[in-house]
Amino acid sequence: MTTKRKITRVEGNEPTGSNAPREKFKPTAESQSKANTLRLFAGLSWLVAIVAQVAAIVLLLRQQPINMTLIIVAIVIDLAAAITGALLWKKSNRFDPASKEQKFKFFMQSQLGMVVALIAFLPLIVVILTNKNIDAKQKGILGGIAGVALVIAMLFGVDFAPPSVEQYTEEANRVEWLNEGNDFVYWTKSGTVYHLYSDCSYINTDRTDEIFEGTVANAHEARKITSLCSRCEQKAIKTRNLNESDYVSTIVENVLETEENELKTKEND
Repeated sequence: MTTKRKITRVEGNEPTGSNAPREKFKPTAESQSKANTLRLFAGLSWLVAIVAQVAAIVLLLRQQPINMTLIIVAIVIDLAAAITGALLWKKSNRFDPASKEQKFKFFMQSQLGMVVALIAFLPLIVVILTNKNIDAKQKGILGGIAGVALVIAMLFGVDFAPPSVEQYTEEANRVEWLNEGNDFVYWTKSGTVYHLYSDCSYINTDRTDEIFEGTVANAHEARKITSLCSRCEQKAIKTRNLNESDYVSTIVENVLETEENELKTKEND
């Protein structure tokens, strides 16, 4: 059975079609370039957020009487820029995820949007609450607005399921094991899982007008993917009469061989 939906091939990260041990995931030059571009724009957005915060602080400390409207506008600009930067940064991590081997780096790269949110609002909140030149009512209004903005910015900045090199590598390994050595999957523009079969009933619905095909990495780059379709997974296991213990053995062998190859490479350098 084949799907009647339009299928669009996503280029880049070409499937290997091989059962050879998979090295740790590395982004292609194109994916790395996209990640760098997104991070550049994220940084510029965050710079705007910091400038807006500084402007609000200057207005609070130097302008008497203070202009509440201008300060609120500065807070809104701060929030919009912080959110934009966070969304761009989280998207960049789908192209170039961090490795969990370096825990601090992984946390900072994955949750930088949340960290920047604190930097972009906490100093302003402190200035508002400690400023002796504004009355209690003004402190309440401005402090409340800045506090809500901080919470919103942090919620947009935090990544509750950050991608990692290990995740991409493990998922690609499993897909290859299920799919006769091919890192090849299907997904839709609004779905949160990827599939092994283009005719899977979960993506062949009246709401689906286009199905995309590519590697596991392509799927993650295109969408915030959470997992492999369980129906496709069970179908592959049943169709090919696969055994989970064989998969574990294969992965262990692949890991050992990969580590051995990396050790040999280091010794030769």
